[in-house]
Amino acid sequence: MDRRDFILISLASGLSAASIARPALATSGELEVFKTPTCGCCSAWVDHMVRAGFNVTASDVDQETLWAMKDRAGVTPALSSCHTAFIDGYFVEGHVPAGDVQRLLMERPDALGLTVPGMPIGSPGMEMSDLRDAYDTLLVLRDGSIEVFESHA
Repeated sequence: MDRRDFILISLASGLSAASIARPALATSGELEVFKTPTCGCCSAWVDHMVRAGFNVTASDVDQETLWAMKDRAGVTPALSSCHTAFIDGYFVEGHVPAGDVQRLLMERPDALGLTVPGMPIGSPGMEMSDLRDAYDTLLVLRDGSIEVFESHA
């Protein structure tokens, strides 16, 4: 059984958000990415993470499965983006810069994960020449509250 099978079985059996987001779905430095097969910006983000030195495994799933994974991990619709990843017990939602993920793994906050909601122009995987939106990477704490982890201008 591979990790994708484990996650799909876990979703079908109704395991809690903590069981999906926390256990060894991805070991330290190994990033497990779930995306739909037609999303080019997701693939560009995966490339960004590989260039930053992460060992990445990307799996294509249907949209219904992806939304169920987000829900179980604690990613609300307001915090969501197009792809969801897991690393070392945390979720990484959307176009989070590699440096923010590296900092998360170094600091090890008591949190569920990081998110960059939506798809801000200029974020990793959403590059459009020199256009750039200001955006925040948000830290989602275990109680569901959020705080700004890093601001990007």
